[in-house]
Amino acid sequence: MSQMETAIALLIGVFDKYACTEGKKDTLSKGEMKTMMEKELPGLMKNAKGKDDCGELLKDLDENGDSEVDFKEFIIFVAALTCLGHERFQHVSKK
Repeated sequence: MSQMETAIALLIGVFDKYACTEGKKDTLSKGEMKTMMEKELPGLMKNAKGKDDCGELLKDLDENGDSEVDFKEFIIFVAALTCLGHERFQHVSKK
């Protein structure tokens, strides 16, 4: 597989790994989202300011108001993080 195909497969795998631990198998609950972020984004979680940052993030991501994150909402989250990371790396590399 190409790098892009591998990246897509990995994102699908990460979502599915955490979505199947409780409740619906095709969405992330607040608990699943928190666990996923703690395990897959430890650097980001280390810098979290509040105790319920994950709950606030879930509200922001939850476009359809079902109190869970579906795959489309998850990909929007990943895309936003990727854009922020890209901007930061460009800024750092210019110094």
